[in-house]
Amino acid sequence: MDELPPSVNANLDICEQAVVSRANPERKVYSAMAGKTRVINQIPDDILNDKKLALAIELLPSNYSFEIHKTVWKIRQAGAKRVALQMPEGLLMFALTISDIIEEFCQAETVIMGDVTYGACCVDDRTAIALGADFMIHYGHSCLIPVGQTKTIKFNFDKETRISFVSTIQFVASLQNLVMQLKAEGYVASTPKSAPLSPGEILGCTSPSIDTDVIIYLGDGRFHLESAMIANPKCRAYKYDPYNKEFTQEFYDHNQMKANRQAAISRAAKASRFGLILGTLGRQGSPRVLQEIKEKMLKSNKEFVTVLMSEIFPAKLALMPSVDAWVQIACPRLSIDWGLAFAKPLLTPYEINVALKNVEWKDTYPMDFYAYESLGAWTPNFKPKCEKKQTSDRKL
Repeated sequence: MDELPPSVNANLDICEQAVVSRANPERKVYSAMAGKTRVINQIPDDILNDKKLALAIELLPSNYSFEIHKTVWKIRQAGAKRVALQMPEGLLMFALTISDIIEEFCQAETVIMGDVTYGACCVDDRTAIALGADFMIHYGHSCLIPVGQTKTIKFNFDKETRISFVSTIQFVASLQNLVMQLKAEGYVASTPKSAPLSPGEILGCTSPSIDTDVIIYLGDGRFHLESAMIANPKCRAYKYDPYNKEFTQEFYDHNQMKANRQAAISRAAKASRFGLILGTLGRQGSPRVLQEIKEKMLKSNKEFVTVLMSEIFPAKLALMPSVDAWVQIACPRLSIDWGLAFAKPLLTPYEINVALKNVEWKDTYPMDFYAYESLGAWTPNFKPKCEKKQTSDRKL
């Protein structure tokens, strides 16, 4: 299965034999169709009013919402016997407490997955299944902090400014509410979409091209925002951090990044032997993309070796000095952000296609790794034009 893991919009995803549950902080009101009666996802009162469970939850920090009530309910619903917990390093300190709660109130065994996780592409359901888990909970890429302020936007921008709001999946629902409020007050606001992602959702490797004046990113850090900045070099970029409530203008050195990547591509174009790295961290790697690159290597009479890696480090690649250049099918940002740290060129699937002269270099660097409408078949979700047309015809 090469596809991007199912969108976090769904409460439950069935993936092979395991149930993968991604938590959202608030109870959601779902509407199957406009005009239909709404169905409320209601947690049973016996769980909500369980005083013993409430005391256990108090052991966790009050400024984070781990949705323990909902977690207990979903595990009981599924009848799960072994639950895998996956969370980024910053939340691992709470793993034992959550594990104890689940084991006491769900009578289920827990497995804490200690491997690093960087984002939604690292949902490691395959490892969970291999460990015998029948239920998996992925923490850290769902909303933990409530957002509901529009005053910052009104103070900094006039109503004629075209504003696009983007974020990671945890704040997408907040973006929709924010845009609705601003539109009601006369602002030109939108949440751009890069299918199959949700409107306003971006990844570190996937962002839409936007016809707008300003991009505002809701979230902490710069990693995901930089994806939108790379894809839209002419837009002014801002970040609102809901954790410290700071609003800042952000900048990116596009010329330096492109110069670095073009230099790596030029060096790789002269290489005789390539190393093709298939990332094995979560769902980062795509066997289909690997096969596509192998076929192009053969057509170009290039020698290559395939290597499987969960994490890619300069010292590890240095152990194979006979390789002249590397191509990594894992995270494109590894090459873009850290390519200079490697002694040999470390290209993305797009860049190796430029090096092999299968596609021309784009002045605006494409951030389309998980997009349907990507530049070519070297991305996991690429759909040929004929397939896109057939899908469109079926909708008609």
